Amino acid sequence: MPEQANRDRHIVFTVVNDLSYDQRMNRICSSLAKAGYRVTLIGRELKHSKPLQEKAFAQKRFKLLFRRGKLFYLEYNLRLFLHFLFTSYDIFGGIDLDTLLAHFLAAKLKAKPHTYDAHEYFAELPEVVHRPFTRWAWKSVERLVVPRTKYAYTINQSYADLFEKEYGTRFDIMRNATVLQDIQWPEIEETYILYQGAVNVGRGVEEMIRAMPLIDAKLYVCGKGDKFQDCLDLVEELGLEEKVRFFGFVEPKDLVEITRRASLGFTFFLNDGLSYYLSLANRFFDYFHNGVPQLCNNYPEYARINNQYEIAYLLEDLRPETIAKAANKILNDPAEHQRLRSNCLKAREAINWQNEEKRLVELYDGID
Repeated sequence: MPEQANRDRHIVFTVVNDLSYDQRMNRICSSLAKAGYRVTLIGRELKHSKPLQEKAFAQKRFKLLFRRGKLFYLEYNLRLFLHFLFTSYDIFGGIDLDTLLAHFLAAKLKAKPHTYDAHEYFAELPEVVHRPFTRWAWKSVERLVVPRTKYAYTINQSYADLFEKEYGTRFDIMRNATVLQDIQWPEIEETYILYQGAVNVGRGVEEMIRAMPLIDAKLYVCGKGDKFQDCLDLVEELGLEEKVRFFGFVEPKDLVEITRRASLGFTFFLNDGLSYYLSLANRFFDYFHNGVPQLCNNYPEYARINNQYEIAYLLEDLRPETIAKAANKILNDPAEHQRLRSNCLKAREAINWQNEEKRLVELYDGID
C-alpha cells in the first residue's frame, strides 16, 4: 500500500462550471476528502448561480468579465495562475484541457506535482474540431503538458489508449460511475423517455425529438445548453408541446427521483470528432444504476460494457425510424423491459463509484 502519510496534503482542482451540478467532481473531491486529503474545488460564478452547499471539501468561485470564447479561457487561466501563486497547494489537479495550463505552470514554478484528469478528448470536441485556430491552440497546450505529466487519468480505455499512443503518457482509468446506493423503487405513473445532461450540440436531443411522433410515450429533458432554444423551437415546429417536457437544470437529488421513474433513457452522440465517438457519458451510468434501460450509439465504450451486461439497445444510426423502432420494442414489451432492467441491476453491482474511488485514492497516495 502507498504511504498514507501523504494524505495531509492539499489538492486543488478547477473546472469551468459553477460547481452546482458537477456530480463527477463532487464524487472525486468527496472521496479524496474522506480519505484524509484537504481538497479545494474552484469554478466560476455565473449570473444565475445558486449559493454553494456545504461539502466535505472547500469550494471557491471566481467572478469573471468574460463568459465564453477565447477571452474567457485566457482570463480564467490567468486568474487561476495568479491565485495559485499566492495560495499554498501541494498538488495541482488539472481537470480537462481548458484549465490545465494554469496548473502546469504553477506546479513547475513551485516545484509541486500536477495531475491531469481528462474527462474528454478536448481537442476533438465538435465545438473545437471544426475551428482550425482554436484546435491548434488547444493541441499546442496538450503537446506541451501531456508528455510532461507523470500522473494522469481518464474515463475509459479508448481515451487512455489514444493519449498513450499520441504522447507516450500512461493514463489510469477512473470511470465516472454512479455511487451505489440502496433504492426505494417508485411506482411508474407515466411512461416517459429521459434525457439528462447538457443540451449541447451533438448530444442527440434533437434527433430524439424528431422520433417522438412515432413513439407512444413522453420525453423529459433535464438540463440546458447551447442547443436548448433550438430544441424548444423544434418541439413547437413539430407540434409536440404535449409530449416533450423541459425541466432545465435539476438539483441532483431531484434528478435521481425523475430518473428512477423513467421507462427508458438515451445516450446519443453524433459522430463528430473522436471525443464523442470514444465517449462514455455520465448519464450512461446514472440510467443503469437506477434500473433504466437505454438506447445508445454503437460506439466502442458503450459496446464494451453492453457486450458484458446487455443493458441497452445499440443503434447504428439516429434516424427517427431507427430510434422509434428500438424504443417501441422496449416500451411495448414488458418482458423485454424487465430483462434489461434486471441486467441494469446486475451491472450496477460491479460498476460503481465505490470500486472506482479505490483506484483514485491509490493514485493520489502514490504521488511523490
